[in-house]
Amino acid sequence: MLFAAMIATASLTPATAQEGDIEEGASLLERGALMLLRGLMDELQPAMRDMVDALQGLDIDDLSLYHAPEVMPNGDIIIRRREDAPPPESAPENNEIEL
Repeated sequence: MLFAAMIATASLTPATAQEGDIEEGASLLERGALMLLRGLMDELQPAMRDMVDALQGLDIDDLSLYHAPEVMPNGDIIIRRREDAPPPESAPENNEIEL
């Protein structure tokens, strides 16, 4: 009998949430998302610094010395060096490239 009375009382109460409850819930969700993103940034920051340091140590040619990449029918990507580009400093003397 008590259970039936609780159901009857619950059915009389409006099921819509108050405007303040919605705003509070949205605020909590926003704060939680910000905390999650800050945590991810804190964890990724050392790895990003290591990657930047590694890239700075690479000897990369000027990209204007190369043609645009070509995608071959088999999916290979070829990046050809321009004919008028000076030879790279570390070019092999016998024009052989070890693969």
